Amino acid sequence: MTDPSQPELQDEPPQLKFLRRLVTTLTAVMIGGLVVVITLLVIRLSDDGPSFPSQVTLPAGVKAQAVTFGTGWMAVVTEDQRILILDSETGAIRQEIALQPAR
Repeated sequence: MTDPSQPELQDEPPQLKFLRRLVTTLTAVMIGGLVVVITLLVIRLSDDGPSFPSQVTLPAGVKAQAVTFGTGWMAVVTEDQRILILDSETGAIRQEIALQPAR
């Protein structure tokens, strides 16, 4: 007669063993993927971003409409349809591009 406080140990069916291993593997892969995503977010968001001068002086009467940054330069689109390429360290104008009006 068997003791009811100690259940009999039976071998698991092979499908149940496979399912248990599959769930464990998927859990480990998901945890690893989450760690990778969090690590990449931290690396990406801790980037200092572009460097630019603390003060940019535009020619007299020029108003900026849009600004974009590149490596070592910044572009300012003005209201009078020009693009000014400025040095990101000094703020000096490197190049000026006149835009043609739309037809």
